[in-house]
Amino acid sequence: MPPTVVRSYSKINLGLRIGPPRADGFHHLTTMYQTVALHDLVTVQAVAAPATEITMSASDSRVPCDGRNTAWKMVTAALEGLGVAARVHIHLEKRLPPQGGMGAGSANAAAALLGLERQLKMALDGPARLRIAVQVGSDVPLFLIGGTVYGHNRGEVVLPYPDLPEMPCLIVAPAQGSSTPAAFRAWDEQITQLTPEAAHGRLDELSRVYASAFTPAGQESPGSLPDAFQAGSLGVSGALDGVVKATHEADGDLAGNAFLALVRTGIENDFEEVVFQQHPSLREIKRALLNENGRPEETYALCAMLSGSGSSIFGLFRTVADAKAAEQRVQVLRTGARLFVTRTVSRKRYWQEMFEE
Repeated sequence: MPPTVVRSYSKINLGLRIGPPRADGFHHLTTMYQTVALHDLVTVQAVAAPATEITMSASDSRVPCDGRNTAWKMVTAALEGLGVAARVHIHLEKRLPPQGGMGAGSANAAAALLGLERQLKMALDGPARLRIAVQVGSDVPLFLIGGTVYGHNRGEVVLPYPDLPEMPCLIVAPAQGSSTPAAFRAWDEQITQLTPEAAHGRLDELSRVYASAFTPAGQESPGSLPDAFQAGSLGVSGALDGVVKATHEADGDLAGNAFLALVRTGIENDFEEVVFQQHPSLREIKRALLNENGRPEETYALCAMLSGSGSSIFGLFRTVADAKAAEQRVQVLRTGARLFVTRTVSRKRYWQEMFEE
């Protein structure tokens, strides 16, 4: 069988709030993930064997090609879950920026799992996939869903939401990455005035914003998303099932209205408060995306913010022409960043275009 090539899509965060530290060292957070067309390519070749043997290669020498890599970890766990042994080779063609806040390593892990299953003509069931994904990394579960996805706890508790409309996206990836652990440490050092109760309240507030934006007119919002999750489950309660079902059945413009509703609330990424201090040029990039210093008739991003803990910043636009105009504004800053004009990806397209045939 020829190798399986999987598009390993990236993600952005449409808002992110950081809560108090957890007992396991992670932080509680609330966010809305959105998958984006910019991707790595993950090639998997696997055959049944008496004993498992995994090898790995990558186009970027900075990528570890051993048991430290998330794709390696995922394949190891998947083989154990399937109860089989195999000889596996994984190759990563890296296009996504490292330490960019776009979930590159987590996406690689999900793609490696899907490639492995296709190669072996075997598949884990959905709950088993998600259990393994949670063990490998906080962002991995979202890439087993795709599209518009709500994230809670440390981001690993995920809920598929009705897709927002696909729209042009400009990704600005500075040469210098941003360390997620360092960003969390900086947050903990600076944000000391919030009690745990107040911090949880901020998470709850953002979850209500998400729930409200996606609730059809005339229907009551279920309120806080964390309250609607079943304890210890990756599923959702009947209340949220109703929201998702009703939204799918509502007017086709609702998804677009949901995006505009989110923008009007002024959704933000808490990491900007500390990461922009560490990398001041990122603030100027965001201003260029929003065209804060331009004339009113000029183009601007509908929404712009840091993705994850950075250092990548994204802008969402009405048209590709608007995104390209923003690209030119950022180029004038001469930051040395890589720029990518791409688009957001719906859940349907995510799965339709996942495999390179």
